[in-house]
Amino acid sequence: MSEVDLYENVRQKLSIGLISTPKHEKIAELMRVIWNEEEIKILSHFPKSGKLISIKELVEKTGIPKKEIRLILKNAVKKHTIAKLGARYGLVPLLPGVFEGYFTARTDTKENLKKAARLYRFLIKNLPSLVSQMEASKLEEASFTSPLLPYEAQERLIKIDETMEIESKVVSTELVKDMIDKNDTFGALTCPCRLIGEMSGDPCKVAPAELGCFVAGVAAQLMIQAGSARALTKEEAIDFIKKTEEAGLVHNTVVSAKDQVISICNCCNCHCGLLFPTRQTKYQLKFIGQSNFAPKHDPERCILCEKCMEICPMEVISHPSGEDKLLFNLNLCIGCGICAANCPENAILMEKIRDVPKASFGSMPKGEGEVSFEELFQAIMAGG
Repeated sequence: MSEVDLYENVRQKLSIGLISTPKHEKIAELMRVIWNEEEIKILSHFPKSGKLISIKELVEKTGIPKKEIRLILKNAVKKHTIAKLGARYGLVPLLPGVFEGYFTARTDTKENLKKAARLYRFLIKNLPSLVSQMEASKLEEASFTSPLLPYEAQERLIKIDETMEIESKVVSTELVKDMIDKNDTFGALTCPCRLIGEMSGDPCKVAPAELGCFVAGVAAQLMIQAGSARALTKEEAIDFIKKTEEAGLVHNTVVSAKDQVISICNCCNCHCGLLFPTRQTKYQLKFIGQSNFAPKHDPERCILCEKCMEICPMEVISHPSGEDKLLFNLNLCIGCGICAANCPENAILMEKIRDVPKASFGSMPKGEGEVSFEELFQAIMAGG
């Protein structure tokens, strides 16, 4: 089997549930950057993402000495390009998956990191054209990610639509404040999406990469121990979250299989691999689902400063010429609450209008005998 065939062999295995790795020349180029010939030779004997393999099985399949295989896999795990769970190893899709682990660790050579940054930036900017119509429809049905409301939402931003039959008022998995209140360990990570922009000469104008992802509880402990996250006190965590909101970043999250929010991405609309294509396609690609809230505007309080227009990540607020009020396109609004959090006159409340459970890793389909994407993702982020 040729070298090209080996990389294509592995690419076809980089899928789990609704997450896949499309065939594209830039994907092939990226794989050659993150995996050398020694590594791809071993990885070509791996099962598809979701299934694991041991060193003993790899020795039997390849005939390569155990010591040599162990060293090759150790290097790949160190780069965060494969997952290690216990004594077994597994492939992880390139995006999301390897992308976050690889640029969180940044243990590869500077040359490779720069090449990979350029290629990943190309892929994110062109995601709408890379995702097939079939994949897009599946993602729309799933919407595995959705926003958390800003830190002060409970105190001053929330209104319940009493005319609707909404069983639960505001649950803990809808508020970033509850995530902080219920934990004692916190960490901040560099945003890989904005980092690759900086590394490829296309920096984000909304916020620096350092104002990135946020983890709490067990996830924070693991990331801090692995050196992937910097530890924050509770006061520092609150300050960090408020800074992301002031910048206009969206608290985007997936609920864990245990119905807990333990990590959030603070996303901009120009570099985020989820928010950018969602905005660019005007919600034709629903990489981010809507929250259970929508902005309710009070024209009497509003001074038409247009702060909300400027900061809206989905660009769904407008001020028609000659009009004395703002217009909100709620069909395209993701309900993140950034407009309300940044309104100087408190002229916007977030009204609960639906009661749809938040996106959950636990709901992501997997095959019989497979580990979940959540387990693979946690493993590749921790580096084994």
